[in-house]
Amino acid sequence: YGKEEEMYKDLEKSDRVAVINANDKLDMGEKDPVSAIRRNKELSMVKAFQAVHDKECAGAVTAGPTQGAVVAAHLIVRRMKGMKRVALCPQLPNVFGKSRIMLDVGANTEIRPEHILQHAQYATVFYRETRGVEKPLVGLINIGTEPGKGRDQEKEVFKLLEEDPTINFYGNVEPKDVLTTECDILITDGFSGNLVMKTVEGTAKAVGSILKQEIKKSFSSKIGYLFMRKTFKNFKSTLNSEEVGGAVVFGVDGSIVKAHGNSSAYAFSKAIELCMKVVKGNVVEIMKEKLVVTEDE
Repeated sequence: YGKEEEMYKDLEKSDRVAVINANDKLDMGEKDPVSAIRRNKELSMVKAFQAVHDKECAGAVTAGPTQGAVVAAHLIVRRMKGMKRVALCPQLPNVFGKSRIMLDVGANTEIRPEHILQHAQYATVFYRETRGVEKPLVGLINIGTEPGKGRDQEKEVFKLLEEDPTINFYGNVEPKDVLTTECDILITDGFSGNLVMKTVEGTAKAVGSILKQEIKKSFSSKIGYLFMRKTFKNFKSTLNSEEVGGAVVFGVDGSIVKAHGNSSAYAFSKAIELCMKVVKGNVVEIMKEKLVVTEDE
């Protein structure tokens, strides 16, 4: 979905690929994405998400602005009945062979405790159905591990998670432990989650740059690198944010993945792969069956 003449500059025609022309795109600096999405049906994101809503496509992947993707998912694909708030959920870098997911990382900067509880419930079902873990362990990101830490919101969420029989609750997890915790699922609000996610990505890039500089400083370091080249390659792969691909938009009636705005071709391919896994895992239909719909919906 996009400008046909632009795409065919780099894309060979194939029976496997259908190009749908869209004359416009949602800019990263768009100040009012709601109005833009409502009034401009020629936006590539609008056309792609509409195809998901109309069941012409099983899923959609976008590297467009995060706020725009969340708004379009709300307005076009629509929230599932019973889902109070959507959430952005990426997979964290796979450290020590453990797969962890974290939500929310940007869909809701302000949110109520009961909505965060529902995100934990959703994530529990998602993780169980896609990873085969019967009782995934859920941790609450907080400034300390002890109960009673954090703002009023974290204290209330802690209590809700602790009392919910469907949640296998671990307790509080400090940000420094998000890559090493035994938890399968990490829960927080969108503002805090976005900060944690970008800090992890930035730290990984900084560590990589420092290693490169140190290796270049001396002949012995260069020799040592030759012996440890495979180790360094594995290290880079472990903390490479491009391996994550993107974040699944939890809570909408279709499979939507938000890729990084600066995604390379490889990173975008991983986002497509992630969307494919969500589709093949039938996650959306499973979640629709699990969600409780109240009378006011």
